[in-house]
Amino acid sequence: MSYPPPPYGHPPQDAPPPPVAKPRTTLAVAMEQSRYRLLVTAAVVTTVFSAISVKLVAATLFVQAGEPRQHHALELDGTTTNRADILDRNGNLLATSLVTQSLYADPKLVSRPDEAARKLVSALPELDYKDVLTKLSGEKRFVWLKRNLTPKQQAAVHRLGIPGVSFEREERRFYPAANLTSHVVGFTGVDNNGLAALEQSFNKRLTEDPGTPLQLSIDLRLQHVLKKELAATVQEFSAIGAAGIIFDVRSGEVMAMTSLPDFDPHDPTGLDPDTLFNRATLGVYEMGSTFKIFNSALALDSGKIRVSDYFDAIHPIKIGRFTINEYHGLGRALTVAEVFQHSSNLGSVRMVQQVGIPAQKAFMTKMGFTRPTALELPENGWPLVPNPWREVNSMTISFGHGISVSPMHTVTAAASIINGGVMHQPTLIKREPGAPVPGEQVVSRQTSEMMRRMFRFVVTEGTGKSAGVKGYVVGGKTGTADKQKGRHYQKNSRMSSFLGAFPMNDPRYIVYVLVDEPKATAKTYGYATGGWVAAPAVGRIIKQVGPLLNVPTQDESSPEILNATYLNAAGSTNWSAPPQAPMSATPAKGSTVASFPTPAKSQR
Repeated sequence: MSYPPPPYGHPPQDAPPPPVAKPRTTLAVAMEQSRYRLLVTAAVVTTVFSAISVKLVAATLFVQAGEPRQHHALELDGTTTNRADILDRNGNLLATSLVTQSLYADPKLVSRPDEAARKLVSALPELDYKDVLTKLSGEKRFVWLKRNLTPKQQAAVHRLGIPGVSFEREERRFYPAANLTSHVVGFTGVDNNGLAALEQSFNKRLTEDPGTPLQLSIDLRLQHVLKKELAATVQEFSAIGAAGIIFDVRSGEVMAMTSLPDFDPHDPTGLDPDTLFNRATLGVYEMGSTFKIFNSALALDSGKIRVSDYFDAIHPIKIGRFTINEYHGLGRALTVAEVFQHSSNLGSVRMVQQVGIPAQKAFMTKMGFTRPTALELPENGWPLVPNPWREVNSMTISFGHGISVSPMHTVTAAASIINGGVMHQPTLIKREPGAPVPGEQVVSRQTSEMMRRMFRFVVTEGTGKSAGVKGYVVGGKTGTADKQKGRHYQKNSRMSSFLGAFPMNDPRYIVYVLVDEPKATAKTYGYATGGWVAAPAVGRIIKQVGPLLNVPTQDESSPEILNATYLNAAGSTNWSAPPQAPMSATPAKGSTVASFPTPAKSQR
């Protein structure tokens, strides 16, 4: 009888022995490890290339093709600035901030100051070796080496790899129009704070709201024309300077403003102070016969004088040790229209004598001639006003001497005389279209209407003929004033000016030019007065800016234009009536007024 083998126990005696594993050699182990490493490496490479392939597919198939637009690149760069841009009325850039890098050092970290200084001067030749060495050898932990580097300069310094020398992000103000708007826009210092003009007066606004540009009333196109013609006039008459303004009489906006000589706002330091001086707003001058605009308006608005009234323009006026004479007298009595036409000093004095000193002082105060203008510039000149305001002052002020104001004062006040009698404060900030324009009625509409006719009369028949431009119905007033140096007037040192306006049937703009110390030429027959120097410049400017301002040309001889602008020497506004001969009889010597008018209601 046989039994099955036990589940556990020794194998039978005749079973073969189990196979014995051979020992692994060193070569086999090394090959095994190499195989595993290759597999891991292959897996990593496969993963990396798979990721790259996914990115390429995404970039080419799922992202909009083409070069990135400029504003996208700026957003990615993240170079925001801390000062708002300044624009002209049409959106042209006048001032902007560019991100730059400035170079500084921590002297404690500079191991070899002499070697570092030599390297820095080799990369930045404009630096002074001794100055750099002094800074790098000092005890301070921070010293500026150079502000606002260009990218090329930054790269040159970066390649030097000097320990302790680093870069700091800053901003630099850039002015695309450069000298063209220097007296309007101004400039900033190295710390990007405004130091002149609008950069200074609007410093808080520009820094607190850097994302919103400051838009000006200035039109860069008009600015270019104005400066070009002023520069040509200065050169032609060998003048020492000039100022010019283009002004919107309806809104008070300054459309263009130039003062010569000007300066580069990128580098205003070390310049002649005369180049930084703004003749248009800071300079105050005796304006000469342009002040007869206000004397005439005062007389007509008083109701005591009519445009047809005659005044003695023959006999000199003596007061104390002074004698008032005519520049070129006609030897007869003149109407108010002729006093304005021929720029009579004697007639102007006798007109104000009838109106009175208190009325004159009150009127000149109302015109803004006793305080700075409201223009948004720190460079606003204070008028020089007589105190006390005596009889002799009243006389000289009537023809533009004895009181000094800025060109901006003159233009602002003249605008109110011809725009319907409303004073609008001047501004360099663009007004919103349709927004109400604040103003104050300073003369009656009837007076303003008559003054327009007198402006036109000066250009058609008076001293401002060279300012006329066909189709633009130009009017204006010349001005020539001797300059006071010390306590005396210098005979051949004068300010020559012309205040022009157009179109006089419905005034829209004033163009004003003032030339400082022009010299007479053979072409002007030895004269350097406003009619010979400034009036032609105003005419050239109007001819160029009229189309830019969309002012249509008109038939100047049409009944519509004549009805609105005509005036003759007798003071008549009836252009269809035959002209009257001037008064032949002269008033008795010493008489103040040739006739004693009664107030005319139409003149109120």
